[in-house]
Amino acid sequence: MKQRILSLSVACSLALLAGASAAQGMKASGDSASARMRAPGAGLATPTAVPSVAIPAAAVAQRSSNAPRSADFIVAVVNSEPVTNVEVQQQYERLRAQAEANNMPAETARRQALEMLIGQKIQLQMAAERNITVDNFAVQQAEESVARQNSMTMPELRRRLASEGIPEAQFRADLKKQLVIQKLREAEVDSKVRVSDLDIDQYLREQKAKAGMASAATQLNLGHILITVPENASDDQVKQLQAKAQQAADKIRAGEDFGAAVAEFSDVPDGKGGGAMGLRPADRYPELFVKATQSTPLGAIAGPVRSPAGFHILKVLEKTSGEVPAIVTQSHARHILLRPGPQLSEAQAVERLEDYRRRVLAKQDTFEDLAKRYSEDGSAKEGGDLGWASPRKFVPEFEEALNALQPGEISQPIASRFGIHLIQLLERREAKLNQREQRDMVRSIVRENKLEQAFSTWAQEARARAYVEYREPPQ
Repeated sequence: MKQRILSLSVACSLALLAGASAAQGMKASGDSASARMRAPGAGLATPTAVPSVAIPAAAVAQRSSNAPRSADFIVAVVNSEPVTNVEVQQQYERLRAQAEANNMPAETARRQALEMLIGQKIQLQMAAERNITVDNFAVQQAEESVARQNSMTMPELRRRLASEGIPEAQFRADLKKQLVIQKLREAEVDSKVRVSDLDIDQYLREQKAKAGMASAATQLNLGHILITVPENASDDQVKQLQAKAQQAADKIRAGEDFGAAVAEFSDVPDGKGGGAMGLRPADRYPELFVKATQSTPLGAIAGPVRSPAGFHILKVLEKTSGEVPAIVTQSHARHILLRPGPQLSEAQAVERLEDYRRRVLAKQDTFEDLAKRYSEDGSAKEGGDLGWASPRKFVPEFEEALNALQPGEISQPIASRFGIHLIQLLERREAKLNQREQRDMVRSIVRENKLEQAFSTWAQEARARAYVEYREPPQ
């Protein structure tokens, strides 16, 4: 995801209020059970919950702080809650640099600032009705994440906030609002988004169409059955051989093992190898084969198709797209999860996990034993073992903490939508993704796209249901 170069104030307001303009939204997945942490496209396969922010010079904020103060009056009412002129002016100042860079007229930018505030108030009101709250620990973690994304320490971040004229309390309040809306979105939108195999196939076809055939970037491993047609075969012979090829295809589609069908029907010498032709760039296969299997999903067959050599039946054993990396860095980790609730406050959960960390480092306990005894995740019986995981498997706050660890290290407690975690990285490796794993990565991409669309629709519907009254400025 491309990063925009924004001031801190602009970044926070855009991330918080994006739903109002239905242009973009904070992205998150929907399943709430951390036992599903590794399920592709569910639970823990989302982009960052805190905006990736690169902080430039503070000219915009300084200009805002030096600007004359506008008269205050109500410009709109949102379900009985007022939006004031001062709020709109502050929001406009946050957006002005971006608007000027895009040659947006000032009046249009002010209108957009108002609409963003209306969207914010609607969503925060919905969150309040559902008793959605965010604890201080999550806000602190989000603040630290912004600092890390900008290669800053916390003292450096505070100095930059001061230089931009942003009170730290305001910055934390903006982050808290953003996180509240994130939790609302998770409950109202993300949990309802599903990705089917048809969605994945359609995405791959669209990507292939955008790049033409992109055959050089696609690799295939095809299973092959050839029913040879002699050069001078009569029409009757051709019909008999075509019927034989169709019989083979029908048996495979009915459930017969492809390798058994190869042994029974194929005339090619690689029949003993199950008919597999090997993973190779698509442009090294006959064009007939590539076209025949272009829309064939993994594990399915195409054919019979006719060539001068005879009738071919093709099975897609592997298919890798240039959009998905063939080799990735995988992580093997354990974790302990505590879920704050009526009997356990967030602060108490953090304190317990800090104690567990101290005990492991002092060799008084093992991480595995503590996970078995105390973790509230489905992985507890396995000592918190999450197995090998490719990128994009975990929610961003979890993955960010995991990526910062070296093998053997243990994180500080970190908060996610599931609770408070303690993470131990066991090892890393470079791994070649199989077809299923590559499709899992595509599933995450497709899910993010669907989340964007779903959130945009949801935000528009929420706006349509709300009572909004615009007020004229006093004369």
